[in-house]
Amino acid sequence: MQAVLSQLQNNLEHFGVAHGSIQSLFIGGGTPSTIAPQLYEPLFKILRPYLSATAECTVEANPNSATLSWLAGMQQLGINRVSFGVQSFDNEKLKNLGRSHNRNDAVDAISNASIAGFEHISLDLIYASVFDTPLLLEEDIKQASSLPVDHLSAYALTIEEGTVFQYHPEVASEKLEETRRLFKMIEHHGFKQYEISNFGTYTSRHNLGYWQYRPYLGIGAGAVGCINNTRYYPHRNIDAYIQAPCFSNTEVLLEHEIKRERIFLGLRSVVGVADALLNTAEKQRARLLVDEEKLTLRQGTFYNTDYLLSDEIALFIED
Repeated sequence: MQAVLSQLQNNLEHFGVAHGSIQSLFIGGGTPSTIAPQLYEPLFKILRPYLSATAECTVEANPNSATLSWLAGMQQLGINRVSFGVQSFDNEKLKNLGRSHNRNDAVDAISNASIAGFEHISLDLIYASVFDTPLLLEEDIKQASSLPVDHLSAYALTIEEGTVFQYHPEVASEKLEETRRLFKMIEHHGFKQYEISNFGTYTSRHNLGYWQYRPYLGIGAGAVGCINNTRYYPHRNIDAYIQAPCFSNTEVLLEHEIKRERIFLGLRSVVGVADALLNTAEKQRARLLVDEEKLTLRQGTFYNTDYLLSDEIALFIED
């Protein structure tokens, strides 16, 4: 935490961040709910002058470690949004996924967040696993919609190196039509999709900021930042980061790389792709997709009508 504080102070000064200019703050990656609110206090003492009056401040939390007292402590620091890694409300699926909480833990944690006074509450669900059935997913969505949440993220199970499923890739099983059915079900319960994995009656400012290609600081071991078209990479190794809480590497993004990312991100979200970003040939292909009703064009911006086809559409448009 001392190293994080050191990097935060340095970055705010190095990049000349103006007071009141930070629109969103996100504490995530790892398990923030295992760290006592008191240990966050020095960070917030530094941050407060830089946060805008309406800043969205989010913390991620695990249902089994986010106690009412922890939630209340974080809310008092100025956190106004909490995102729970629920994954599922089915105890057998949670067990199979290797999660250490159960359904009741998740329900209690979300209820406690509401009691603690959080303005916005979100939860994550995992789908596309061999443990799923249409009924199980339907019950998960019903349970989620019955709770005091205004945002829901749905992520397909992916197999990462070093995880419990590294040698069992067969547990991931995504079928496009089942995903479409799931997304329609989520929207049927009142959560509007604004990005390929995110739905809500509330749109997260921080999430949307990435799709809008807004600049951001990354504070902490392995937390990547991107300012002025340059990515900044701190040490990923914890010990190395503590010894030197600063950037270990930078990457200057070329103009064509930035353009490609803006197309890719825009088509995966409500941000869309500005007509002005595309060259003549790309505009022609985009307009062909409008004719085929794969895209819509409104006020000089192309919008995707099917986020599940975003990669294919981006590849088709790109010169």
